[in-house]
Amino acid sequence: MEDIQIHFLEKPQLEDPVFVQGLPGIGNVGKLAAEHLKDELKAVKFAEIYSKFFPPQVLVLDDGLIRLVQNELYYVKRGKGRDIVVLVGDYQGLTPEGQYELADFVLAELRKLGVQRLFTLGGYGMGRMVAKPRVLGAATDAALVKEMETHGVVFARGEPGAGIVGASGLLLGLGKLHGMKAVCLMGETSGYFVDPKSAQAVLEVLTKVLDIQLDFAELEHKAKQIDQITSKLREVERGEEPREGKEDLGYIG
Repeated sequence: MEDIQIHFLEKPQLEDPVFVQGLPGIGNVGKLAAEHLKDELKAVKFAEIYSKFFPPQVLVLDDGLIRLVQNELYYVKRGKGRDIVVLVGDYQGLTPEGQYELADFVLAELRKLGVQRLFTLGGYGMGRMVAKPRVLGAATDAALVKEMETHGVVFARGEPGAGIVGASGLLLGLGKLHGMKAVCLMGETSGYFVDPKSAQAVLEVLTKVLDIQLDFAELEHKAKQIDQITSKLREVERGEEPREGKEDLGYIG
């Protein structure tokens, strides 16, 4: 097996496409956002990426069958405006070398599709509960910073202080070397839970930028479940008995 392999289900012809990436990370914000985006827009899967840089495992599906862990590329034909390419997946690369190799590989495939603008999605860990998450940004040029600020993205000095680790940052940095314009949108999150509220905040910005409409009912439902869990945990910390009538919150659908 090669270090990275791509299996095409089809090779779409796209019109001036933009790229959106959301892989697992802090609060799974980017993954939740990108998965919701592709589901709502009924995106079509056109490629699967396999790699030695992913964990050495298979996933067991509901029907008992297995599949290798992977990343997946989807496309959305809009008919008007710019088409969209979405990258989602089970994991990021396990090693620094793997992160670089995978990011460079994806960028090479995006260039073949004609992609010139990138949006990477992720979470910005605050270490505390966040009632109304801001969306922080980082971009490859000053014009993009100004454009994103008009959509409510915050570019704050010193945030994020440690930079952007992983695919969301590398795609920006390596993309810039290849002349691509790129933005990372980071939703504030505690980092303690999967955070659908932060994912929705990120998508609300992205929908304005891309001029698309999404239904957020599913994310809002999941956010309510998370709020119920945190409320229950606070009661336990205070030594209170959980209130009657509360459902079992051990599982998030």
